[in-house]
Amino acid sequence: MKIYVNNKEHEVAEHIHVDALAAQLELPGQGVALAVNNKMIPRTEWNATEIPAEAHVVIIKAACGG
Repeated sequence: MKIYVNNKEHEVAEHIHVDALAAQLELPGQGVALAVNNKMIPRTEWNATEIPAEAHVVIIKAACGG
């Protein structure tokens, strides 16, 4: 199915959960926040949150500095 990750189109398996997408994208274990359709998903809910078709996923990585 088609989803958008940071405004770029991606093909992923149907019924994919946030944790599986994070693994597929090789996201680091810490310092990452993720929202699906403008709703922040706590890391504790990643394995229980299914991403719908055509969803817009935003990944934010923490950066040092100021």
